[in-house]
Amino acid sequence: MSNLNAGVVWGEDYKTLVKACKDGGYALPAVNVTGTNTINAVMEAAAKNKSDVVIQLSNGGAQFYAGKGMEDSFEAKVLGAVSAARHVHLLAQHYGICVILHTDHANKPLIPWVEAMITQSEENMKKNGVPLFSSHMLDLSADDIEFNLSESERLLKRLAPLGMSIEIELGVTGGEEDGVGSDEIDNDKLYTQPEDCLQAYERLSQIGHFSLAASFGNVHGVYKPGNVELRPEILKNSQALIQERHNTPRNPLDLVFHGGSGSEKAKIEEALTYGVFRMNIDTDTQFAFAEGVGDYVTSNVKAFQCQIDPEDGTPYKKQYDPRAWLRKGEERFIERLDEAFFDLKATGQSLAISTAKTKVA
Repeated sequence: MSNLNAGVVWGEDYKTLVKACKDGGYALPAVNVTGTNTINAVMEAAAKNKSDVVIQLSNGGAQFYAGKGMEDSFEAKVLGAVSAARHVHLLAQHYGICVILHTDHANKPLIPWVEAMITQSEENMKKNGVPLFSSHMLDLSADDIEFNLSESERLLKRLAPLGMSIEIELGVTGGEEDGVGSDEIDNDKLYTQPEDCLQAYERLSQIGHFSLAASFGNVHGVYKPGNVELRPEILKNSQALIQERHNTPRNPLDLVFHGGSGSEKAKIEEALTYGVFRMNIDTDTQFAFAEGVGDYVTSNVKAFQCQIDPEDGTPYKKQYDPRAWLRKGEERFIERLDEAFFDLKATGQSLAISTAKTKVA
């Protein structure tokens, strides 16, 4: 097994990590974050589980990271992503883990956001020799496939020289996440066609590295049992078609499992055998954080109603200190990620070795 320096991975190290996941039959949790509390909790959970991890931001998460008070929302989405990236670059090595740093769903209106972040990585590469991110997602699954693939080709031509990857989506992940997606989707669009995956492989693999979120019934959020029908065999069939046409090794596509929250564990395990190297998780971790904070508030109601107990004069400063209740959210967030690392068979699989200095500024 290859070993990598702890910190944000990119270029050949990124490919090495992806290959290790696929060869080892495990996947990394890809966790959406919104601020330092969730970023730090992800890194703590990865270190605790001796695993590497994917940290990713949606456009809304990046905007929140910069601060909802910024008047220019586009600038906030860019600068928030850049700020979060610098935070991870600085600390990941000290947690002793490898991190794939990624941005999540970016549909057609958000193409300029992705382009602006690529520009930031280009500038950082010139100055410090490293890109800010490992990869970006371009989600044009709601558009026709020619536009989807031609735009993906165009951006990958900018990403490849930086040692960065692109993630694309074919088929549509149901539900909605930070304004991207919809619950009103024809059922057949939730299932990717293997021929489309073949076309993506033939066009993008010649340019640089790409990963594919191929929909097999995935839906953002959590739903009652039976409302979502996952069909991992679609991934198997797509891999088999490419292997047959191009005489590749087994599972030539690097696949991403979207809508991991609430998914059946048996379906997750099956998907791992078909070349899935990471699974997105957001809804479950959001709820876990909220549950941790909520339980704490319920147990310390007076501290959130008055600074000093009106009956006996007891001061509640230690109870309402944000560090107290935010930590409870982090702890429950970490507990949920413990489960994800276990389900994805990633526990104990980290490739990270001794820390290395990382230039980010």
